[in-house]
Amino acid sequence: MLETLRRIAVIPELRKKILYTLMLLIVCRIGVFIPVPGINGELALSYFKQATGGGQNLLQLVDIFSGGAFAQMTVTALSVVPYISASIIMQLLVALMPGLQREVRENPDAGRRKVAKWTRILTVLLAVIQSSLFARYAIQMNLSNPGIILPEMFRMTIFGLPWLFFLVMVVTMTTGTVFLMWIGEQITEKGIGNGMSLIIALGIISSLPSTIGSVITQLNLDSQEPGQLNFSSLIVLFAVFVVVTIATILIIQGQRKIPVQYARRVVGRREMQGGGSFIPLKINYAGVIPVIFASSLLMFPATIAQFAGGWLGSFANAISPGSWFYTGIFVLLILFFTYFWTATQFHPEQIASDMKRNGAFIPGIRQGKPTQEYLESTMNRITLIGAIFLALIAILPTLIGKFLKVDQAISYFFGGTALLILVGVVLDTMKQIESHLLMKRYDGFMRKGKVKGR
Repeated sequence: MLETLRRIAVIPELRKKILYTLMLLIVCRIGVFIPVPGINGELALSYFKQATGGGQNLLQLVDIFSGGAFAQMTVTALSVVPYISASIIMQLLVALMPGLQREVRENPDAGRRKVAKWTRILTVLLAVIQSSLFARYAIQMNLSNPGIILPEMFRMTIFGLPWLFFLVMVVTMTTGTVFLMWIGEQITEKGIGNGMSLIIALGIISSLPSTIGSVITQLNLDSQEPGQLNFSSLIVLFAVFVVVTIATILIIQGQRKIPVQYARRVVGRREMQGGGSFIPLKINYAGVIPVIFASSLLMFPATIAQFAGGWLGSFANAISPGSWFYTGIFVLLILFFTYFWTATQFHPEQIASDMKRNGAFIPGIRQGKPTQEYLESTMNRITLIGAIFLALIAILPTLIGKFLKVDQAISYFFGGTALLILVGVVLDTMKQIESHLLMKRYDGFMRKGKVKGR
């Protein structure tokens, strides 16, 4: 570990990328502490804690993803959830529109730029809608707990509607979301790791101190009376934490190796006969992206429904985290997005074409169409296994929390979606750092003119 850190420190390019990423993530955290103009963040936070009752509901799940910004009504309260929702919509449109799909496939660079452009536009639209409903929700909060919104913000009204407050809230929160979107894209392009995933992971990590505080409080160590949480339940939660961490690593890094034989291989200027290799097919090709997509897709419309109130609010309560209805939909969405992401990113026809061109074949399988069908069927089978295991890992803490009667906010953090996302993001970032280290080592070999033996 120390040797790896030393190697990172001596590579200027990698060191700059990491420092650049850390600097932008610090800027993201600063936005959490800047409230929307006209909002009393402390009163909003106290009301939020009172409304959630110390348990976990939909709003608290949104607050965890935003790193505490949602409860305090700060400029980054919406986090990158609108961007993720927009990305899901655009991915679905690419899959459902043959013309757009053909354009992305034939001209990848131009296609990606077009998809990115419409994703940004859709992000702004979704952020405007969600921030408008958030403003309406804030007014309702102020009616039951005056002082959350400054009285000056209500002086300018049209038809009884405080348009100044609505304008400030919508513009500020939409700008915060766009700013986080820009930071995420900059990290992905110039830094290390996936920017959006790192921003979500940062928000989850920031809730760790409050979660530990909740554990200490519920243990009730200062009194002889038993607390809401006992040490046996805490040991079980810690065991779940370890199991989920190990299982996440195994399911993300696990792969099935498909053997490949070569009729002839060209190495440099020499043609070599025979040879063998393998194609590594990942058990979970999508990583933790299905979990992020499923969580965001459930949060966005359900948050809007809860803000809107009425029968939509009742529907939002029905799909609050911890309910069986929510758990069932969550599992189905994970299965869907695992297959969907794999289908959009894994191209067996291209692999089969490259194998045929290079004189490679899978033993017992003819080249061309049979190879493509074999790869498709194999990937479908292992994707099913990976998707089921990923869903089980995601809902395991919820089931154990219900059985042990542990606060869902604690079980969620120490073994649920939050931990899955954290482990997945860390593995992805470490993989990128390792690839940079390998590239730099190979560059060193090239400069020396020959590869030294070990």
